[in-house]
Amino acid sequence: MSNSDTMTNRWMRFQNRLYARLSQRQKAVKGFVSQPEPRTVGSFARGRQLVAGNLLFAGYLVEANDTDLWDVAAPSPDFDDERHGFVWLDDLAAVGDMRAREKAQRWVWGWIETHGRGTGPGWAPDLTGRRVIRWINHSQFLLRGSDETQSKAFFRALAQQTWFLSKRWTAATPGLPRFEALAGLVQAGLALEGLEQMADPALRALARECDRQIDAEGGIPTRNPEELLEVFTLLAWSSAALSEVGRGTPASQTEAIKRIAPTLRNLRHADGALARFHGGGRGLEGRLDQALAQSGVKPQQHSDLSMGYARLAASRTTVLVDASVPPQGAASYNAHASTLAFELTSGRRPLIVNCGSGGSFGQDWRRAGRATPSHSTLCVDGFSSARLTSPVKGTALEALVDGPRDVPVEFEDAYEGTRFMVGHDGYAKVFGLTHARTLELRFDGRELVGEDILLTATDKAKRQFDRAMDGSGLKGIAFDIRFHLHPDVDAALDLGGAAVSMALKSGEIWVFRHDSLGKLSLEPSVYLEKGRLKPRATKQIVLSGLAMEYATRIRWTLSKAQDTAYAVRDTHRDEPVFD
Repeated sequence: MSNSDTMTNRWMRFQNRLYARLSQRQKAVKGFVSQPEPRTVGSFARGRQLVAGNLLFAGYLVEANDTDLWDVAAPSPDFDDERHGFVWLDDLAAVGDMRAREKAQRWVWGWIETHGRGTGPGWAPDLTGRRVIRWINHSQFLLRGSDETQSKAFFRALAQQTWFLSKRWTAATPGLPRFEALAGLVQAGLALEGLEQMADPALRALARECDRQIDAEGGIPTRNPEELLEVFTLLAWSSAALSEVGRGTPASQTEAIKRIAPTLRNLRHADGALARFHGGGRGLEGRLDQALAQSGVKPQQHSDLSMGYARLAASRTTVLVDASVPPQGAASYNAHASTLAFELTSGRRPLIVNCGSGGSFGQDWRRAGRATPSHSTLCVDGFSSARLTSPVKGTALEALVDGPRDVPVEFEDAYEGTRFMVGHDGYAKVFGLTHARTLELRFDGRELVGEDILLTATDKAKRQFDRAMDGSGLKGIAFDIRFHLHPDVDAALDLGGAAVSMALKSGEIWVFRHDSLGKLSLEPSVYLEKGRLKPRATKQIVLSGLAMEYATRIRWTLSKAQDTAYAVRDTHRDEPVFD
């Protein structure tokens, strides 16, 4: 980042502080135009932990039984962002009893007293939009039993934050942060008496962002499925708020919702969760179903890529593949070197996964999660298929560069199923090698047949491969094909080390086999999951080999050997959050 960029960021922070202070001139609104309905979905388990005084924000656990939320020293800026974004209010509302309401009221009015005069890190456009949406959504929950003084303070703080958003939404980073700021402004303008004049400019701006940020296929530049879900949810909430006051949704917003809905459906596994790619997680429980139902967009057939991902589905088995070039520029700050990686879910149980985003566990885990070895794909000589830049000056942001530029894809019908072929040139520059992957899912969903090929596609590539071979002392170019397993999968080497058997908690048993051209091993791995204190230990299947020729081919299969018993109904249980 240049000095001018650093100065720009300082100027933006100064402007945020200035308008936060100026917002204090705004008078309280009298109340709501109509009583808002809560739309956000929280976690009952997390809510119970918050009531008990256990604060888990951005991977840090702070026990605050007797300490007010706003008196806790933040261990990281991300902790502060989560605290000031008020998404935790969804979790307390999910509990909904008297203790949860009392804690929510104490923390909301504590924020008003501590930061309501325009101080603290929470006065950023995206955080303010996120916070305003929660306050409006849960106003009934918060205002029950409050006195006139508290109610007046609540509505004054809402009016001040709405005015701040009307002046500062343009400073939010394009993408999800700007959608959050504008959605908060729209919902506040529609819900609060006397602020109706703020809704129309915000709606026009939201429509423009839909046209700019959401492409013709319903994708966004970051290619982060969970981020797309958040954008979709904000648009659906805004449409619902318009409907409640008898207004129609602007055409650009309606069209964006129609484009995103089928894309999200195609990024969803058989268990209802999103594929974990480019910094995104599985999504909040129930959020995707709620947003899709609220959108009113009917399912439709889709046989092409969705936001650069291929989906193979048969019976209750789904396979999702990263089949496009990685995000570019600023959109790549959370991107992963995951080209050609895939995930497989059987019924309600994930089997093959990617490690996920390690952002909540610190910078080292964040970097590790972005590397190719953290994904279920082929890795050449320990190299990632793309590189990270040095951190942007004054931040921890690292862009993804030197990634694949050409990712050809092809779907075709096979004799027993659907075949998908894809390749990338991310290793051509250093090794002269192109990675090609073929995946064929049988019609009954019981077997995935895979083939990975490393080949030199041109004479120039052959010369580069020869140089790389000379550098290795003619010993060959090492490669590993990794298949990361979900932590709930119980795996063991079988048939004298020639196969791996995997037992799912549903009772299903899957078996991994290969054509014996590589060395098979079962090694430690990690599952990086938001909402936990530390990474979860798991295992990975690794097929290792050496590329000695201009073309090296390895075949493998994942096949179901045993089904879930008919008498067993496989259901998810609430997992502990703090472990």
